[in-house]
This record gives sequence, C-alpha cells and structure tokens, in this order.
Amino acid sequence: MSGQRTGWRRVLPTWRTMLGTVLLFLLLVVGGLIAGYLLVDIPPANSAAKAQSNVYLYSDGSELARDGDVNRQNVTLSQVPRSVQQAVLAAEDRDFYSESAVDPAAMLRAAWNTVTGKGKQSGSTITQQYVKNYYLGQEQTVTRKAKEFFIAIKLDREVSKDNILEGYLNSSYYGRNAYGIQAAAQAYYGRNSEQLTTAQGAYLATLLNAPSAYDITAHPGNRPRVLARWNYVLDGMVKQKWLAPAERAAMRFPTPSPARTSPGLTGQRGYLVEAVKDYLTDHKILGEDTLRAGGYRITTTISKKRQNAFVKAVNTRLMDRLDDSRKVDTYVRAGGASIDPASGRVVALYGGIDYAKQYVNGATRSDYQVGSTFKPIVFASAVAHHSTTQDGARITPHTLYDGDNKRMTISHGRPTGFAPANEDDRSYGPITVTEATDKSVNAVYAQMGIDVGPGKVKDTAVDLGIPADTPSLASSQGAISLGTATPSVLDMTQVYATLAHHGKQRPYTLVDKVSKSDDELELPERPVSTALARDAADTTTSILRSVVDGGTGTAAQGAGRPAAGKTGTAEEDKAAWFAGYTPDLATVVAVLGQNPESAAQEPLYGAAGLPRVNGGDFPAEIWADYTAAALAGRPVHDFHLRLAKGAESPSPEPSDSDSASPSESGAPSTGPTGSPTEPTTPPTGAPTPPTTEAPSPTFPTETPPTSEPTDDFPTVGPQSDDLEWRLRSRWGG
Repeated sequence: MSGQRTGWRRVLPTWRTMLGTVLLFLLLVVGGLIAGYLLVDIPPANSAAKAQSNVYLYSDGSELARDGDVNRQNVTLSQVPRSVQQAVLAAEDRDFYSESAVDPAAMLRAAWNTVTGKGKQSGSTITQQYVKNYYLGQEQTVTRKAKEFFIAIKLDREVSKDNILEGYLNSSYYGRNAYGIQAAAQAYYGRNSEQLTTAQGAYLATLLNAPSAYDITAHPGNRPRVLARWNYVLDGMVKQKWLAPAERAAMRFPTPSPARTSPGLTGQRGYLVEAVKDYLTDHKILGEDTLRAGGYRITTTISKKRQNAFVKAVNTRLMDRLDDSRKVDTYVRAGGASIDPASGRVVALYGGIDYAKQYVNGATRSDYQVGSTFKPIVFASAVAHHSTTQDGARITPHTLYDGDNKRMTISHGRPTGFAPANEDDRSYGPITVTEATDKSVNAVYAQMGIDVGPGKVKDTAVDLGIPADTPSLASSQGAISLGTATPSVLDMTQVYATLAHHGKQRPYTLVDKVSKSDDELELPERPVSTALARDAADTTTSILRSVVDGGTGTAAQGAGRPAAGKTGTAEEDKAAWFAGYTPDLATVVAVLGQNPESAAQEPLYGAAGLPRVNGGDFPAEIWADYTAAALAGRPVHDFHLRLAKGAESPSPEPSDSDSASPSESGAPSTGPTGSPTEPTTPPTGAPTPPTTEAPSPTFPTETPPTSEPTDDFPTVGPQSDDLEWRLRSRWGG
C-alpha cells in the first residue's frame, strides 16, 4: 500500500491526530471558561465586612487582648476628589478604565516571579481586588482565585467602572483598623475624604501596598521605603498626565497624625499585639489580609509575670521621676525586650508608657543609634577573626591601645581622617581593651574597628542578629564601631542573647501557637546555628562582666546575679542604652528622646533632673530591677566560659584556654578575667588586674604619616565639615 507509513515515521502522530488534539484542548478550555462564567454567580457581600476578633494570649493561656473591631463608612465616588482617585489608580492599576476586568498576562507574570523567587507579586486588577475584598475572602486557594476570575469578568460586564472603583475605595484596608477611604482619611488626617489633598491621597494610596509597614508614625524606621512608594505614586500621576510636573515638584510629604487607639489595646497590650502581628506577617505565618479577617487564637511567648515586672521597673526607676514642668521630661520614651537565650522566646516587651498615648513601639522601632552597646560586637569580631593591631599584636582583653581623645585612627600606616572624641573629651593614654570597654573609650574602639575591618565587623553584627538592611550599618565605615547603626531594642536583645548562649543562636520568636477552629498552624522551624565561635562569644562575655563589676554598668549589680553588659549613649544624648545578660536571660533597655509634637529626636540633657542621661543610669537600673524580679525564685547560675588564646589573666599558673567547659570536663568555670569562680556565687568585686607585664602598646609612636589615606575611610582631615559631628560626638557609656 502506497499510503502506509513505514520506518521511524510510524512512531510519530499524523497531522490529523495533532490537529484533533489541539482542537480538543481548545474546546475543553473554551468549554471550561463558558461553564465557569455560567455557573459562578456574583455572590452577596462577604462576611469579612464583619471581621471576627483575634484573641491574643499570654504564654500561660490567660487573655492578653482582642482585636477586630471594624471601622468602616462608605462614601460615594463624588465624595472622593478626582486627584485622590487618580492617586489610587497610579498606585494600583493605571489602565483601569481602558483594560478588561482581568489581565491574564499580569497574572502569569506574577505567578512566574513568585515561583522563580523574585518576590510574591499580585497580578490582580482593581476589579479583581474589589471582588476579593467585597465578595470573597483573603484565603490563597486555587478555588478562590478561579471564582475571583469569573466574578470579575461578570461584574465588569454588569457594573460600570465608576461603581467598581467606588466599591474598591470603600472596601480596601488602609491600616489603623480603617476600611475604606473615608475611615482612612479620618484615621490619618482627621478630615473627611472630600477634604483630602493630592499629597494626602497619594499617601493613602501608598498604604494599600503594605498598610502596617507603611504607617510612618508607627514605623519611623521605614520612612525611606514609604517616601519611595509615595514618590512612585506621584510620578505615576505625572506620567499619566493626571498631575502637572510643576505641581508635583512643589509637593511635600504630608505627615499623618498620631493614631487613635481602640480601648482594648491601651497600656502595653497594643504594643504587644502589633509586635506579634508584625512577627506573624514578616515570617509569613499569616498574611496581613488573612490575619485581618480574624478568628485566630494566638498564644504568645510573653510571660505575664515578667511583663508586669518590666512595666513596674520602668515606672519605678524612670517614669515616676519625671516632672511635666521640665520640658525635657516630656521627651522621655522607653523601650525594652527580654529573651530566654536557650529557647529564643521573647518573654517580655516594653513598648512605651501607653499605646494610646505613644503609638510608636519603643522595643521594635529602628531609628535610634545604639551607641557603645555596639562595641562588644567589634571586640567579638576581632577575636573571631584572630585580628591584630597595626603593630601585628593579637587583639585580646589585655592588648594595649592609645586612648587619647580625638586620636587619629591609622590604617596600614596611614591616617584615615577619622578622629572621634571620647566622652567628655577625656584622654586615657595607654589602656587595655578591658579597661577601654569598662570606660567606653571611643578612641580605642574606633581604631579596633579599623584593625578588624568594617566589613568584618558588619558581617559579625549580622551573624549575631542585626538585620543586614539596618540603617547606617553598611554605610558607617570607620564609625560603625561607635554605634552609628540603628537596630531596634529587640534586634540588640537577639545579639546579646546569642553572646549569652556562647555564640549559639536560636532566632527569637513571639509566638508559641496559632490556631483557628481547632486547626493549629505549623510554625516555621527555628534551628540553632553557630553565629559566633564559642571562644569569641565567651571572651566577649568576660570583658562585659568587667563592665558590670567595675565599669560604667555597676548599677546592674542590683540584679543580684552574675551579669555581663554594656552601656551606650547615642550622639547628643538622644538615647541611652543598657544591654546585658545573665546566663539565663538577656535584656536590653533604651531610654529615648522624642518631641511629642514633631516626633523629632531630642537630646535628654536635664531629663529627670540629671545633667545628662547615660546608659549606666536609668537603663541599667531598670535592667537590674527587672532581672531581679524576672529571675526571682530561680537558682543562681554562673557563667561557664571558654576563653580564646591569650585572653586568660596572666598568672604564675596559666590555665589551659582550650580546655572544656566545667559542664563537660569538671574543670572550674572562669570569671571575668579568666580566674576560677564558684558556679553559684555572684561576682562581688572588680576583675583582678594582670599580674605580669602587659604587652607593649600598639598605638603609633610617631606623628602619623602624611601620605594619602586609604580608600576605605574618610579621605579628609578631622577638621573637615563632614566629620565635625564626629569630633563633637559624645558617644560613650
């Protein structure tokens, strides 16, 4: 037969078979779309408009707070200025009036970007978002997406674009428990929607992308991200010819008013709930929309006893000493966090005097310099990297540095242009690292940071728990060692908890359990990792014990426990810190200055009647009172330290620095300077000074050379304008 196929062609389908297969596939697709369109009706409004409460519990199961009250008031489209409507379109869907209800290409692109790791993105049009908000729910399922697809198409055929936009504006969530543009206008600017300016409308449109994160009064550290999004909206309006370039250029960011708090979230409850919400969404345990729909029972890690102890300590040591007749006292804010180093559980969190009065959470905000509490990170990095001084001497607790005020730092024999001042412009001359830590000598740590390398210091900071995107962490260069970065109190508590746990880190958590309708959600794993070698962590602990025993942190002895810690004061006395730990508990306390009207950071000179506020004052006192109460009734444990080579106290009978810890070998533990200590006896005195001749000084013996400075640091002399603030700096203990 001439038509019979032979050879390899027999295994291939004929063109008729291929055509039939394609036609059948297309028929099934078209049939499925038609069936979906016919079977899926436009439903009544969903029950999400009556959102349920979420219940938040203390770690013991007692109730902490409830949320979920809905603030909503619908308005007509005519009550929303045209420019505000256009701002929303510029932010969410610029082709809304000309495009179809769904954009398959955008949906596929968003799905591809999500799958390939470019970030979770939305491919939804405003019509689809409205359908999700008003008719369906926030669950991320294939069934819900399919319904959204067909309802959007049907709605677009039966309802005008103006009506859809009106529904979208009234059903969207803007943060601050505000549903709809009218509630948002009142919540953020205290006015009705028709009174909104273009700039204000652009900010409300910005909030649609990430309502909680973009509330600039709650998260001042996110200001760069907020401004970038706000500018994106306005630039989009210009691009669409909805806004004149000259008008755009004249606009200034419209700072929203402080939030009004629901009665159920006053006191500490609001701070705790917002911190837990942020944790759930940041760790992708629940989406913001899903969480907002309510119905969840969330058991937190917060201990009711320890939380109350923190509040009492702040009130007794700080708030009760303030007097509103002193203007500076109205600037005083406080933040605190406490972590169990072994489990990583956040057991207490102090956000402020009252969530209804001070909306910004002092424990989680990331816009104040940490000052000298960053210095232990520099030393830990030096030990971990086996760093040496400019003269080649290994950096240990006993290494000598030049502690003279405004001493020019040196890199590879050349001046860097960085010569910071010590606190009160005091010079110390030759001084050991331990003494420089006790007295918080800037000149020593500025040089040590250069000896280690700013890049290595930053890497150690990130490994210990400071987020890599923390403002000023990457850009500080030489000044990084003096604490110009602005991690939150909670971030710094993670750092010190890692030091307390001998360099082992279990990422902190605020949540023990999340359930809904008896179904328990799976929480992400938090595996223990080695953030820092044990000898580096323990050697850092040894010098921080000295700070408490006889340095700037002696007030922490009031805890009645073996303790290690570091004081810190930010530039111009705008913040004072104490970060410390016992073997069982790591806690950080910050006292912050902020103008209640402008929200600007303010110096605390004269606060509570003191000439200046240092970390060794209120923060260390609060730390001591809280720690004593939090650990009351628990056994006293001493530090079991394994020190790095060269870190032991010089003595006629030096100890073996590489020996195992007492728990592993039966050898005695080491105290602040490496000498034997009893496991259950709190330290009672200052560390024993070296009994042998100290190493030779590592500071320059001649005038620094005048050759060109390195590229890694400032390239101008210390009297230049851009370094003037450094010379005036009063960082210290």
